[in-house]
Amino acid sequence: MLAIYDVPAPAKLNLFLHVVGKRPDGYHLLQSIFALIDWADTLHFERRSDGALARHDQGDALPPDDLCLRAAKLLQSESGCNFGADIHIEKRLPAGAGMGGGSSDAASTLLALNRLWQLNWPLSKLLPLGLKLGADVPFFLGGSHAFVEGIGEILHPIELPELRLAVLKPRESIATQKIFSSPLLARSKSVAIVAGFPAHKSKRSDKQDKAQNAESSEVDAIDLSTEGIARLVESDEGIWGRNDLQKPAEASCPEVVQALQMLENAFGNSRMTGSGSAVFARVNARECEGKNLGVSHQSIVAQTTLPFEIPQGWTGRICRSLNRHPLQGWATN
Repeated sequence: MLAIYDVPAPAKLNLFLHVVGKRPDGYHLLQSIFALIDWADTLHFERRSDGALARHDQGDALPPDDLCLRAAKLLQSESGCNFGADIHIEKRLPAGAGMGGGSSDAASTLLALNRLWQLNWPLSKLLPLGLKLGADVPFFLGGSHAFVEGIGEILHPIELPELRLAVLKPRESIATQKIFSSPLLARSKSVAIVAGFPAHKSKRSDKQDKAQNAESSEVDAIDLSTEGIARLVESDEGIWGRNDLQKPAEASCPEVVQALQMLENAFGNSRMTGSGSAVFARVNARECEGKNLGVSHQSIVAQTTLPFEIPQGWTGRICRSLNRHPLQGWATN
């Protein structure tokens, strides 16, 4: 195999995000549902025999040592592989959005080079590398929507009903560290215990359980069965609508407030993903039609462009959730 072309790296949205504690090393403990969406970067890989690694940006220039290149270097180092690669990136996902674009690129790079270099490493060997690169990378390696815990490394795969989501990214970006160090950062008063997951306890340490429970006064049960998730999404109530990072982001970036209001006006709901600055809304086509946006129900169902004008320098589109990651199965379990 000399090359692999058209490798997708899809984004994610946090349907909710709770801060439930803090580790001694300063990392915050989170609980969230990560949903894969069809907005994606595209990567191309060509094998080199000289061991060199080079990235070629087919759009705006990326930082010299981005997560994609770091992922390639890490896999090469850990495996002792003598091959290198030319990596071409078609960057479509906005940076600094809270959508995991860089982490997704890194995960797709690990999966693609694992094939291109014929390492045939199982997922169990790639996941620790992903965590070294960033807390979101294991999710993109996992291959499905997930209820996520810890700093992002504890994954419970879940199924979601098909969702249509309007995503809007303001011109400004927000540094994640700034949000987590904000005095406005709230911690959830409850920790979710996953109903219907008998292996849940074994995937966590007692230390993690104590750290989370020490920060929380209540324990809630979340039913993450297919039926439970469907009820949660359709009701649009409770944990579905909260992101504990949103208040400090709004205080730090007025454009987040503006974006949230634009989606609220158009779709009747809005919330931020990750640490921002992108925001999103669940799209109900008939509700949009009733808001007299000048578009029909049929066109709303089919379109990917937002049904209103956005400020210059912003980006956005209507997305669909994915049934699974397009690269699921590229590494055996």
